[in-house]
Amino acid sequence: MDLAEITSPDFPGERLVACYNPVLAEQRRQKRRRLLGATEECLRRLEAEVRRRTETPLTAADIGIKAGRVVGRYKMAKHFLLKIEENSFCWSRDEAAITREEQLDGIYVIRTGEPSTRFSAADCVRTYKRLAQVERAFRCLKGLDLRVRPIHHRVERRVRAHLFLCMLAYYVEWHMRQALKPLLYEDEELDAAREEREPVKPARPSASAQEKKKTHQTAGGQPVHSFATLLAHLATRSRSTVQVGTAEECPNFAQVTEPDTIQAEAMRLLNL
Repeated sequence: MDLAEITSPDFPGERLVACYNPVLAEQRRQKRRRLLGATEECLRRLEAEVRRRTETPLTAADIGIKAGRVVGRYKMAKHFLLKIEENSFCWSRDEAAITREEQLDGIYVIRTGEPSTRFSAADCVRTYKRLAQVERAFRCLKGLDLRVRPIHHRVERRVRAHLFLCMLAYYVEWHMRQALKPLLYEDEELDAAREEREPVKPARPSASAQEKKKTHQTAGGQPVHSFATLLAHLATRSRSTVQVGTAEECPNFAQVTEPDTIQAEAMRLLNL
């Protein structure tokens, strides 16, 4: 399962779960190669400049400043050996340092104080990955759906009330998203798959979710929505006040427009 639980005297009373993600390892390896290549190209240009400056040679201090900018640009200083002298500059790769870092590609460690009777090593990784839901909640509050505008409070109880209302609004939205999954681009099999799939490897959407994204239709043949577009579609329903006749004593009544198929299905899913 590409994970192992380990212990260390530096972290007494804590469990450490070391994970290896091969996809992440390859990404880091490719990124390092690109950055090393870009840094080497800059170092070659600096080396050629030092050789070319014969009439006004560069001092060791000048070369050091230029070399520092080069290796610091891509944060690759730890992977190069530089030899700087008066009007002389040469460099080489630190292959030992590169090899040591390559051995750690794709490896990360999760720390937890939860006992193994409550969370297995795999469950620790799954729970850690669910932190993405917290980040999604903050994005939702700030700009995606709820768009809570900045409000500057100076009294503690007002700050608490503001936070409570924000959390209450997101709580309602979360339950709406769960209920409206059949009409959204949501993976309806995600919750069940979380408990079965390997915790370290990247998650893959289910076949039903891929089909919805490909056809833009639900299993019932209805168009699939994002949460924002579905709310906008539901908002097209209106309630009109109808008055019979023109006299003041004429009766009036409220009339709500009939829902279309998507609106009716959303109302059914929400138990409204």
